[in-house]
Amino acid sequence: MEFLGFSLRNNLFVAPMAGVTDRPFRQLCKNMGAGLAVSEMVTSNSLLYGSAKTQRRANHDGEVAPISVQIAGADPVMMANAARHNVDRGAQIIDINMGCPAKKICNVMAGSALLRDELLVGRILEAVVSAVPQTPVTLKIRTGWDTASRNALSILRIAEQSGIRALAMHGRTRACGYSGHAEYDTIRAVKAVARIPLIANGDIVSPETAKFVLDTTGADAVMIGRAAQGRPWLFREIEHFLETGTHLMPPRVIEIHQILLGHLEDLYLFYGSETGLRIARKHISWYTRGLVGSAAFRHMMNQLATIATQRQAVNDFFCALAEHNEHLPYVADDPGAPLNASRCEDLAA
Repeated sequence: MEFLGFSLRNNLFVAPMAGVTDRPFRQLCKNMGAGLAVSEMVTSNSLLYGSAKTQRRANHDGEVAPISVQIAGADPVMMANAARHNVDRGAQIIDINMGCPAKKICNVMAGSALLRDELLVGRILEAVVSAVPQTPVTLKIRTGWDTASRNALSILRIAEQSGIRALAMHGRTRACGYSGHAEYDTIRAVKAVARIPLIANGDIVSPETAKFVLDTTGADAVMIGRAAQGRPWLFREIEHFLETGTHLMPPRVIEIHQILLGHLEDLYLFYGSETGLRIARKHISWYTRGLVGSAAFRHMMNQLATIATQRQAVNDFFCALAEHNEHLPYVADDPGAPLNASRCEDLAA
């Protein structure tokens, strides 16, 4: 896919998710078939540029291009400065967050709260585009603040007039949070008049749902969030299905074991031993949700205090699975099993 001057492997994008889409996860998803991965949001507050969290989020060492960095804030000048700051540190695409529904973001009039002030939206977009004229700027939104004020079409017009190069849309209002179903009809209506690429986001959890969303909305790409947590190979499964109409064989236990071990080592190196151990717990939980025996394993694993014991616990669990199963054995009707279209909502910003 040709996208903003870059040749991408495909039109499958990793959604920006706070606390999830760090550099190790982005690199893994790209290796497993994603065409583009957007960073978790980076603050526009320059006072926090030196914090460990912000510096990690702006760390792109060795990352496969293009590097897309999402910035968040509500002040046009600060957002413009943040765009320049991140471009100077390797960002090749700047993405603006106007989709996050989290209260702590909306309470400072950032994220999806900005959709209530279209004049401010225009000022922010124009300021950022002007600040980095050689770098494509994209925008992530929801369909509106609530069902009584869906204004995605208005935001599209403002974005196009401001020089935004692509629009990603989560098919829910801020008020909807992650409940209900994504509004593919709204995405389709916006795509019908858009002069820039449109990326559809929300409830894309399988090869079938990805194809359905692309066919239904006419979107140029799809953006996948929570369904890829603990299942980064979802991207290659979707890619294969879109190309052939057939399914890949499910990955073998031994392959998932190696993927997870590699992911853990990247986390330990990226965060250091103490933080890496803690961050790794949630990823291990996602990789093992719904598997036979995984509830007891996760409870035990979360008590472990060292990288060595955590690594050994993962080895023991997957080696035991591989003794009796070629592929991952899931508990039928377990609420922890891989997410399906009826109950998965992306945690994308």
